[in-house]
Amino acid sequence: MQLTALPDSPDELRGLIRKGELVHPTSGMAPGRVQANLAILPRDLAFDFLLFCQRNPKPCPLLEVVEAGETEPRHFAPGADIRTDVSLYRVYRDGKMVSEVEDLSEFWRDDLVSFLLGCSFSFETALIRAGIRMRHMESDTNVPMFITNIATTPAGAFSGPMVVSMRPIPREQVVRAVQVTSRFPAVHGAPVHLGDPEAIGIADITRPDFGEPVDFEEGDVPVFWACGVTPQAVAMSVKPPLMITHAPGHMFITDKKDEDLAVL
Repeated sequence: MQLTALPDSPDELRGLIRKGELVHPTSGMAPGRVQANLAILPRDLAFDFLLFCQRNPKPCPLLEVVEAGETEPRHFAPGADIRTDVSLYRVYRDGKMVSEVEDLSEFWRDDLVSFLLGCSFSFETALIRAGIRMRHMESDTNVPMFITNIATTPAGAFSGPMVVSMRPIPREQVVRAVQVTSRFPAVHGAPVHLGDPEAIGIADITRPDFGEPVDFEEGDVPVFWACGVTPQAVAMSVKPPLMITHAPGHMFITDKKDEDLAVL
Protein backbone atom coordinates (compact mmCIF):
# COMPACT_ATOMS: atom_id res chain seq x y z
CA MET A 1 0.00 0.00 0.00
CA GLN A 2 1.20 3.52 -0.81
CA LEU A 3 2.03 5.33 2.41
CA THR A 4 0.49 8.52 1.00
CA ALA A 5 -2.85 6.68 0.80
CA LEU A 6 -2.92 5.53 4.41
CA PRO A 7 -6.00 6.28 6.50
CA ASP A 8 -5.69 8.63 9.49
CA SER A 9 -7.90 6.47 11.71
CA PRO A 10 -5.91 4.54 14.36
CA ASP A 11 -8.37 1.64 14.18
CA GLU A 12 -8.06 1.37 10.39
CA LEU A 13 -4.27 1.53 10.59
CA ARG A 14 -4.21 -1.20 13.23
CA GLY A 15 -6.46 -3.25 10.96
CA LEU A 16 -3.97 -2.97 8.10
CA ILE A 17 -1.14 -3.90 10.46
CA ARG A 18 -3.11 -6.88 11.81
CA LYS A 19 -3.59 -8.19 8.27
CA GLY A 20 0.12 -7.81 7.49
CA GLU A 21 -0.54 -5.11 4.89
CA LEU A 22 1.45 -2.36 6.65
CA VAL A 23 4.96 -3.11 7.91
CA HIS A 24 6.67 0.26 8.16
CA PRO A 25 7.92 2.70 10.82
CA THR A 26 4.91 4.62 12.10
CA SER A 27 6.29 8.17 12.36
CA GLY A 28 3.78 10.51 10.74
CA MET A 29 0.91 8.00 10.79
CA ALA A 30 -2.37 8.93 12.49
CA PRO A 31 -1.34 12.57 12.97
CA GLY A 32 -2.26 13.92 16.38
CA ARG A 33 -2.67 10.48 17.95
CA VAL A 34 -0.55 9.05 20.74
CA GLN A 35 1.88 6.32 19.71
CA ALA A 36 3.36 3.93 22.24
CA ASN A 37 6.45 1.83 22.79
CA LEU A 38 5.83 -1.72 23.94
CA ALA A 39 7.53 -3.97 26.46
CA ILE A 40 6.17 -7.41 27.40
CA LEU A 41 7.57 -9.44 30.29
CA PRO A 42 6.69 -12.51 32.34
CA ARG A 43 4.67 -11.76 35.46
CA ASP A 44 7.57 -12.58 37.80
CA LEU A 45 9.54 -9.65 36.34
CA ALA A 46 6.62 -7.26 35.88
CA PHE A 47 6.80 -5.53 39.28
CA ASP A 48 10.53 -4.83 38.88
CA PHE A 49 9.87 -3.35 35.44
CA LEU A 50 6.97 -1.26 36.74
CA LEU A 51 9.29 0.13 39.40
CA PHE A 52 11.95 0.74 36.74
CA CYS A 53 9.45 2.82 34.74
CA GLN A 54 8.47 4.81 37.83
CA ARG A 55 12.12 5.60 38.57
CA ASN A 56 12.89 6.47 34.93
CA PRO A 57 9.92 8.50 33.66
CA LYS A 58 11.89 10.27 30.91
CA PRO A 59 12.81 7.17 28.84
CA CYS A 60 9.94 5.00 30.14
CA PRO A 61 6.83 7.16 30.67
CA LEU A 62 4.17 4.62 31.58
CA LEU A 63 0.84 4.94 29.76
CA GLU A 64 -0.93 1.64 30.45
CA VAL A 65 -0.30 -1.79 31.94
CA VAL A 66 -2.17 -4.73 30.42
CA GLU A 67 -2.56 -7.47 33.01
CA ALA A 68 -1.05 -10.94 32.69
CA GLY A 69 -2.55 -12.93 29.83
CA GLU A 70 -4.75 -10.04 28.65
CA THR A 71 -4.25 -8.70 25.12
CA GLU A 72 -6.49 -5.61 24.95
CA PRO A 73 -5.20 -2.16 26.01
CA ARG A 74 -8.66 -1.10 27.17
CA HIS A 75 -7.74 2.45 28.16
CA PHE A 76 -5.68 3.56 25.15
CA ALA A 77 -7.09 1.36 22.36
CA PRO A 78 -10.27 -0.56 23.18
CA GLY A 79 -10.71 -3.54 20.87
CA ALA A 80 -7.05 -3.69 19.84
CA ASP A 81 -4.86 -6.76 20.25
CA ILE A 82 -1.35 -6.30 21.58
CA ARG A 83 -0.25 -9.54 19.84
CA THR A 84 -1.06 -8.44 16.29
CA ASP A 85 -1.42 -4.65 16.13
CA VAL A 86 2.26 -3.66 16.04
CA SER A 87 3.76 -4.05 12.59
CA LEU A 88 7.05 -5.54 13.81
CA TYR A 89 8.06 -7.07 17.14
CA ARG A 90 11.37 -8.19 18.61
CA VAL A 91 11.78 -11.19 20.89
CA TYR A 92 14.76 -11.20 23.26
CA ARG A 93 15.91 -14.28 25.17
CA ASP A 94 18.72 -13.92 27.69
CA GLY A 95 19.63 -10.54 26.19
CA LYS A 96 19.82 -11.67 22.57
CA MET A 97 17.28 -10.88 19.88
CA VAL A 98 16.13 -14.27 18.62
CA SER A 99 13.18 -13.28 16.41
CA GLU A 100 11.68 -10.30 14.59
CA VAL A 101 8.07 -11.09 13.72
CA GLU A 102 4.84 -9.44 12.59
CA ASP A 103 2.60 -11.52 14.90
CA LEU A 104 3.22 -12.62 18.49
CA SER A 105 0.65 -15.41 18.61
CA GLU A 106 3.22 -18.22 18.62
CA PHE A 107 5.12 -16.58 21.50
CA TRP A 108 2.12 -15.62 23.62
CA ARG A 109 1.79 -16.97 27.16
CA ASP A 110 -0.82 -16.46 29.85
CA ASP A 111 1.77 -15.02 32.26
CA LEU A 112 2.85 -12.14 30.01
CA VAL A 113 2.28 -8.55 31.19
CA SER A 114 2.31 -5.76 28.59
CA PHE A 115 3.50 -2.19 29.18
CA LEU A 116 2.67 0.71 26.88
CA LEU A 117 5.20 3.54 27.18
CA GLY A 118 5.00 7.03 25.71
CA CYS A 119 6.72 7.63 22.35
CA SER A 120 8.19 10.82 20.92
CA PHE A 121 6.38 10.24 17.62
CA SER A 122 3.37 11.53 19.56
CA PHE A 123 4.68 15.10 19.74
CA GLU A 124 5.94 15.29 16.15
CA THR A 125 2.59 16.64 14.93
CA ALA A 126 2.91 19.50 17.43
CA LEU A 127 6.46 20.21 16.24
CA ILE A 128 5.33 20.30 12.61
CA ARG A 129 2.47 22.63 13.49
CA ALA A 130 5.08 24.90 15.08
CA GLY A 131 6.92 25.03 11.75
CA ILE A 132 9.70 22.61 12.67
CA ARG A 133 10.58 20.08 9.97
CA MET A 134 10.93 16.38 10.77
CA ARG A 135 13.73 15.32 8.43
CA HIS A 136 13.26 11.58 8.92
CA MET A 137 9.63 11.92 7.84
CA GLU A 138 10.61 13.95 4.78
CA SER A 139 13.06 11.22 3.71
CA ASP A 140 10.69 8.37 4.71
CA THR A 141 13.28 6.87 7.04
CA ASN A 142 13.22 5.74 10.65
CA VAL A 143 14.31 8.27 13.28
CA PRO A 144 17.94 7.73 14.41
CA MET A 145 18.36 6.34 17.94
CA PHE A 146 21.52 6.01 20.02
CA ILE A 147 22.63 4.16 23.15
CA THR A 148 24.16 6.78 25.45
CA ASN A 149 26.39 6.88 28.51
CA ILE A 150 23.47 8.24 30.56
CA ALA A 151 22.69 5.61 33.19
CA THR A 152 19.12 4.82 34.15
CA THR A 153 18.13 4.42 37.80
CA PRO A 154 18.19 0.68 38.61
CA ALA A 155 15.11 -1.12 39.91
CA GLY A 156 15.16 -4.78 40.89
CA ALA A 157 16.45 -6.81 37.96
CA PHE A 158 16.56 -3.85 35.59
CA SER A 159 19.34 -1.37 34.86
CA GLY A 160 21.27 -0.11 31.87
CA PRO A 161 21.89 2.85 29.57
CA MET A 162 19.36 5.35 28.28
CA VAL A 163 18.56 5.36 24.58
CA VAL A 164 17.79 8.67 22.86
CA SER A 165 16.17 9.65 19.58
CA MET A 166 17.77 12.50 17.64
CA ARG A 167 16.29 15.14 15.37
CA PRO A 168 18.32 17.90 13.69
CA ILE A 169 16.72 21.26 14.48
CA PRO A 170 17.73 24.65 13.02
CA ARG A 171 19.52 26.63 15.71
CA GLU A 172 16.93 29.40 15.69
CA GLN A 173 14.14 26.86 16.35
CA VAL A 174 15.75 24.87 19.18
CA VAL A 175 14.14 26.91 21.96
CA ARG A 176 10.74 26.51 20.29
CA ALA A 177 11.28 22.73 19.99
CA VAL A 178 12.02 22.57 23.72
CA GLN A 179 8.92 24.63 24.53
CA VAL A 180 6.65 22.49 22.34
CA THR A 181 7.83 19.11 23.59
CA SER A 182 7.91 20.20 27.24
CA ARG A 183 4.11 20.15 27.10
CA PHE A 184 4.15 16.38 26.59
CA PRO A 185 5.88 14.75 29.59
CA ALA A 186 3.86 11.55 29.10
CA VAL A 187 5.65 10.98 25.77
CA HIS A 188 9.22 11.87 26.87
CA GLY A 189 8.74 15.64 27.17
CA ALA A 190 11.65 18.06 26.79
CA PRO A 191 15.00 16.97 25.32
CA VAL A 192 17.61 15.43 27.61
CA HIS A 193 20.54 16.90 25.66
CA LEU A 194 21.31 19.56 23.03
CA GLY A 195 24.41 19.73 20.87
CA ASP A 196 27.67 17.80 21.30
CA PRO A 197 26.87 14.08 20.82
CA GLU A 198 30.16 12.98 22.40
CA ALA A 199 29.08 14.49 25.72
CA ILE A 200 26.51 11.69 26.05
CA GLY A 201 28.71 8.95 24.63
CA ILE A 202 27.77 9.09 20.94
CA ALA A 203 30.97 8.77 18.92
CA ASP A 204 29.48 9.06 15.42
CA ILE A 205 26.19 10.87 14.79
CA THR A 206 25.99 9.27 11.33
CA ARG A 207 25.89 5.72 12.74
CA PRO A 208 22.81 5.25 14.94
CA ASP A 209 22.40 2.10 17.02
CA PHE A 210 18.77 1.85 15.89
CA GLY A 211 16.92 3.49 13.02
CA GLU A 212 18.63 5.27 10.15
CA PRO A 213 20.90 8.31 9.79
CA VAL A 214 19.39 11.62 8.81
CA ASP A 215 20.93 14.49 6.85
CA PHE A 216 21.98 17.73 8.56
CA GLU A 217 21.76 21.16 6.99
CA GLU A 218 23.92 24.18 7.79
CA GLY A 219 22.98 25.65 11.16
CA ASP A 220 21.32 22.49 12.46
CA VAL A 221 21.77 21.41 16.08
CA PRO A 222 21.35 17.75 17.08
CA VAL A 223 18.58 17.56 19.69
CA PHE A 224 18.16 14.39 21.75
CA TRP A 225 15.02 13.11 23.45
CA ALA A 226 14.79 10.16 25.83
CA CYS A 227 13.55 7.13 23.92
CA GLY A 228 11.31 4.16 24.69
CA VAL A 229 13.79 1.82 23.02
CA THR A 230 15.64 2.05 26.35
CA PRO A 231 14.05 -1.25 27.54
CA GLN A 232 15.73 -3.01 24.61
CA ALA A 233 19.13 -1.69 25.68
CA VAL A 234 18.27 -2.79 29.21
CA ALA A 235 17.32 -6.25 27.93
CA MET A 236 20.69 -6.57 26.21
CA SER A 237 22.39 -5.40 29.41
CA VAL A 238 20.67 -7.46 32.13
CA LYS A 239 19.57 -10.41 29.95
CA PRO A 240 16.12 -11.38 31.26
CA PRO A 241 14.99 -14.87 30.16
CA LEU A 242 12.30 -13.28 27.95
CA MET A 243 11.40 -9.76 26.88
CA ILE A 244 9.25 -8.86 23.87
CA THR A 245 9.26 -5.34 22.44
CA HIS A 246 8.26 -3.40 19.36
CA ALA A 247 10.94 -3.11 16.67
CA PRO A 248 12.44 0.40 16.89
CA GLY A 249 10.22 2.86 15.02
CA HIS A 250 7.30 0.41 14.71
CA MET A 251 4.95 1.77 17.36
CA PHE A 252 1.57 0.81 18.73
CA ILE A 253 -0.89 3.44 17.46
CA THR A 254 -3.47 4.31 20.12
CA ASP A 255 -6.85 6.03 19.96
CA LYS A 256 -5.82 8.81 22.35
CA LYS A 257 -5.12 12.30 21.01
CA ASP A 258 -1.73 13.81 21.80
CA GLU A 259 -3.46 16.88 23.20
CA ASP A 260 -5.17 14.60 25.76
CA LEU A 261 -1.73 14.15 27.33
CA ALA A 262 -0.53 17.74 27.00
CA VAL A 263 0.02 19.99 29.99
CA LEU A 264 -0.38 23.75 29.94
